[in-house]
Amino acid sequence: MNTTTMNVTPRTVRKLSLVRLCVVCLALGVPLYFVFGVVAEQKNAIQSAPFTPWFAAYVDVTSVPAYSFEKQSVTTVSNDVVLAFIVADTEYPCEPTWGTHFTMDAAAEQLDLDRRIARLQQQGGKIALSFGGALNKELGLACTDAEMLGKAYHSVIDRYNVSTIDLDLENESLTDSAAQERRATVIATLQHQYKAQGKNLVVWLTLPGATSGLAKEGTDAVSAMLAAGVDIAGVNVMVMDFGTSKDGQQTMSEASEQSLREVHRQLGILYKKSGTSVSDVSLWAKLGATPMIGQNDVVDEVFTLDDAVALNQFAHEQGLGRMSMWSANRDIPCGENYADRKVVSDVCSGVTTPPYTFGATLRTGFIGDLMQQATMITTSDPHDLEADDSKTSPYQIWNENGIYTKGTKVVWRKHVYEAKWWSKNDTPDNPVLQAWETPWQLIGPVLSTDKPMEQVVLPPGMFPKWQGQSVYDAGDRVFFEGVAFRAKWWNQGESPAAAAANPESSPWIPLTQEQVQELLKNRRSGY
Repeated sequence: MNTTTMNVTPRTVRKLSLVRLCVVCLALGVPLYFVFGVVAEQKNAIQSAPFTPWFAAYVDVTSVPAYSFEKQSVTTVSNDVVLAFIVADTEYPCEPTWGTHFTMDAAAEQLDLDRRIARLQQQGGKIALSFGGALNKELGLACTDAEMLGKAYHSVIDRYNVSTIDLDLENESLTDSAAQERRATVIATLQHQYKAQGKNLVVWLTLPGATSGLAKEGTDAVSAMLAAGVDIAGVNVMVMDFGTSKDGQQTMSEASEQSLREVHRQLGILYKKSGTSVSDVSLWAKLGATPMIGQNDVVDEVFTLDDAVALNQFAHEQGLGRMSMWSANRDIPCGENYADRKVVSDVCSGVTTPPYTFGATLRTGFIGDLMQQATMITTSDPHDLEADDSKTSPYQIWNENGIYTKGTKVVWRKHVYEAKWWSKNDTPDNPVLQAWETPWQLIGPVLSTDKPMEQVVLPPGMFPKWQGQSVYDAGDRVFFEGVAFRAKWWNQGESPAAAAANPESSPWIPLTQEQVQELLKNRRSGY
């Protein structure tokens, strides 16, 4: 997440009071939402206490004019905030600062930060501290002395009396492998130290998301934490600035949902690789979403109020554990004098909506405590599940000897998958972290209401086998490795196998199930 670099010193920061504005209440339901339960298909499940999802908007502490987060209940109907960003000092890498502009002491003096935090806490509000961000160096990157790094984290956590931290890892802070290992080791040590004192340290990782999920650097960050023994509260996905990964026809909420589904899949694999199989319900509870409200850094991407409504609904349907937004500072429309709303502002959204409606919308139903941490429900290995039954499966059972063309749906281990391209010998649930590594897209579980679907095949000999030396005209049909193909135009020596890798330029196209059924129907009728 981005913040504008301030060209000011602590002495030039002005204290401005924020005008109190009324909250525009949305007529949305507020369900008490519990995301943990025992799933019938899971064996050896361990039940946990109910977990209520929570909402807290990010607040850019150093943005000017200053945002009065201590009056947060007036703006988003929420007392909880995530204060950002604590980063390394530019000259003293192991000294924590707010955005490089203020040391902790300077922030107390110039921004009245300690007093404002105390005031929020006095009113029942809670804060999480966010370390990192896009513009500066996170402490774990800049401070290479592990002991000094631990003291730096510790000093900030104790100063503000918090138990929840947010590690916003971007750019070099995410890609530096030595920093990843160092940070993870220190955080694990801190968790053990606080636990010995009877305290919890709740740790969230905030990572950039694409519609394909986390990039390799993101999954590496999670792996490093799990390998070091960090008890991760969850992964908060920045569902923003999708760039080329977003389909031009997708809304921002649709792109966000796709991203979250992929990260859910990846997180399950990462836990399994670390030695723990976690239930789908628990994995959703360990996910958070943070959209950039209004105008995003990518000019063509605008997160609207309709997107906020849709994302909130999706989050409740799936059981997301956390909702945030970037940022509370921006949850007002830009003024008439703001020249170009396509240029991202730190203090307004760039879209015309009533003040504070993004926060009120995204927060709906997220009434939990940001200091809580969900206890996982672990499961047995999926190999222990009952074998798939063709009599109850809505699609054919995947077979290692089968050949599957793009769009073919199969059932494997009680789940439905769809082929993204031509596939052979690729197990649908092969635990790959990046979506492009597998030809299969998980659609969802087999439902008790599903009815078996008969898969029809053409009898051998109905069409000739493809021959490399033969000449084929448009409309000719052949068999190739058990699959029927139709020629789109005249060709010779061009294998149907190429249709999988490059379907647009290949002269061959596989017959669909509908076409196969029509051919068999015509054959029975004598045509």
